[in-house]
Formats: sequence, structure tokens, C-alpha cells
Amino acid sequence: MFRLDRRCSAPSSETASVALSLPFETRQRSRFRAVLDDGTEVAVMLQRGQILRHGEYLCGPGAPLVRVEAAPEPVSEARSPDALLLMRASYHLGNRHVPLEMTRESLRYLHDHVLDDMVRGLGLNVTGATLPFEPEAGAYAGEVQAHAHGHHHHRHAH
Repeated sequence: MFRLDRRCSAPSSETASVALSLPFETRQRSRFRAVLDDGTEVAVMLQRGQILRHGEYLCGPGAPLVRVEAAPEPVSEARSPDALLLMRASYHLGNRHVPLEMTRESLRYLHDHVLDDMVRGLGLNVTGATLPFEPEAGAYAGEVQAHAHGHHHHRHAH
């Protein structure tokens, strides 16, 4: 089993790399075991508090160069041509600490029927799909995981 213990620069040429397709939940963790797309088992052991992003590269002693891929997973997509409706839905989802992937006409989040009902109630059209999910990094990109898991000193309902 190879150990992937650091992020590496993207190759400058057509260097061969192996893909590691992961759902967002796993890409938020710093230590886990996984299977590369070619079937090779790896142990990922990175610095805590950083999210793996689609397109990043990982490496380690004797390991092949590994390209991180956002795996397709169940998501909800809320669409509207009305920017104000999208902003309103973003506000309410953000107030619930929901990771969001945003475009000019849509919001994407991990599927949750309760959130779908809330967003529909705001006037947006919500559909389900199975797609790669790459949410915004946020204003505190390196601190996202620390924030999400650092509330042990008080109750924080979601």
C-alpha cells in the first residue's frame, strides 16, 4: 500500500498519473484509506484542516502521481434565472453551513430532501442528479474543516 502524504504540483508535461475519485465527504478528511481508480490501495495522510480539491495532485514515497477527482454523487440542483432568488437561497443554505457549488443560474448541494423543500418554498426549481460536487472553498478556505469540526465546546445544531 502506498502512502500519499503531501500535495504536489501539477505535472508540467504529459506525466502519467492515476486518478483517485472521492466524494466530497471523504475529500474533507485528512487521513483515510482509499482505492485508486486503477485498483491500487493507498493511505492518505495529509496535514489536517484542508479540503482536497478536484484536479489537485498527491504524492508520497514511491507512490505514483495521483490526481484527485470529484466523484459523482447525489446532489440537488436549484435553478432560477432570478439572481435575487438564488441569493436568497444561498443565504438560507449558508446560514445552515451547507456547502454550495454556484453558477450564474443554479446552486448545487449534497442531496437533502428537507433542504430541497425549503429551497422550493423560496421559489426555486429543484432537481436531483448524480454529478461531481465541488463546492466553494469559502472565505476561510484552509479553515473550513477546522470550523466545521471545532465546535466541541458548545452545542451547534444543524
